[in-house]
Amino acid sequence: MKKILMFAVLGMFCISGMAKKNKKNQPEEGFVFTTVKENPITSIKNQNRAGTCWSYSGLAFIESELLRMGKGEHDLAEMFIVHNTYLDRADKAVRTHGDVSFSQGGSFYDVLYAMKHYGLVPESEMRPGVMYGDTLSNHNELSAVSDAVVAAIARQKSLQKNANNELLWKKAVEAVHDIYLGERPESFTYNGKEYTPKSFYESLGLNADDYVSLTSYTHHPFYSSFVLEIQDNWRWAQSYNLPIDELMQVFDNAIMNGYTIAWGSDVSESGFTRNGVATLPDVEKAQELSGSDMAHWLKLKPEQKQLNTKPQPQKWVTQEERQVAYDNYETTDDHGMQIYGIAKDQEGGEYYMVKNSWGTDSKYKGHWYVSKAFARYKTMNIVVHKDALPKDIAKKLGLK
Repeated sequence: MKKILMFAVLGMFCISGMAKKNKKNQPEEGFVFTTVKENPITSIKNQNRAGTCWSYSGLAFIESELLRMGKGEHDLAEMFIVHNTYLDRADKAVRTHGDVSFSQGGSFYDVLYAMKHYGLVPESEMRPGVMYGDTLSNHNELSAVSDAVVAAIARQKSLQKNANNELLWKKAVEAVHDIYLGERPESFTYNGKEYTPKSFYESLGLNADDYVSLTSYTHHPFYSSFVLEIQDNWRWAQSYNLPIDELMQVFDNAIMNGYTIAWGSDVSESGFTRNGVATLPDVEKAQELSGSDMAHWLKLKPEQKQLNTKPQPQKWVTQEERQVAYDNYETTDDHGMQIYGIAKDQEGGEYYMVKNSWGTDSKYKGHWYVSKAFARYKTMNIVVHKDALPKDIAKKLGLK
């Protein structure tokens, strides 16, 4: 009898051990994404040590526009846009005696403005990092020098000029950017043809005025435009204001009809991981499920949370909750990316497929899956072709 019991106990331990071993060897379920709609994009890039996401994502959006328009695949130079934009921003900072900040940040409108007024050039004519023997940008030293120069000039009581009435400080700031970013080409050969930056832009058939910025906040009237109050909107560009439900309709209508979206968002939210997923877990739902697996995850400290390792119930915020987060600085203007598709997880949750500019060293090789709930809450603004709007929404905004 003792032998039988001993074997039974040993059997239990063996089965238990095997079960634990099998459970340990089983891979975590994680996310399983299925593409619903995917629009063409160009290759993933890496902005590296430069606060130029607005240029990378803005030009990624324009490159996809060229694909949509049947103009072929083009690799456009971010640093050409950056160089021109920084000189313009320095001018605005000096004219306002430093009240407008001078920094690396920018907006999608900077890309549209620059291509309309200065043109575009291929990446081969102005590569990042080339002036200091690298293939990636590192603007730490450039910022240290240029920020100091612009700040010092903005404090002056009077400014010096040469015999041609040209302000000397502008030549100094331009020279600094030439040293670190390279000189902007006046002409170049591309695919066997001679271009200037302006003639190249015109040859592509783009029209900067075809693109609109949209947002959703209640401190300005809906269906009107206003200057979105964020530091990097230093050109004071206007955005059309839509109720959040209608803004989300624009997202889906654009993607499903072959357009991509330039997307400005807050990525400091804990739900935005650095490994390819961004979600907005429903904490209240988790509390209702006390004792459940989800409740276990949500009780962990922030640094221990693994909410983004598998599908979880998402919080669908109200218009008021969006506004409160913007008003109290919980939502900030952090990062620009490109939305190019829609996907679903294995439980039917919907996500936007996002192209980032942080290189390919991430789970999805530089692509992110952002839950619609997260985008609804944390979107600062988007830029789309005006034809991407549903007709009824375009009519409310007076767009033709």
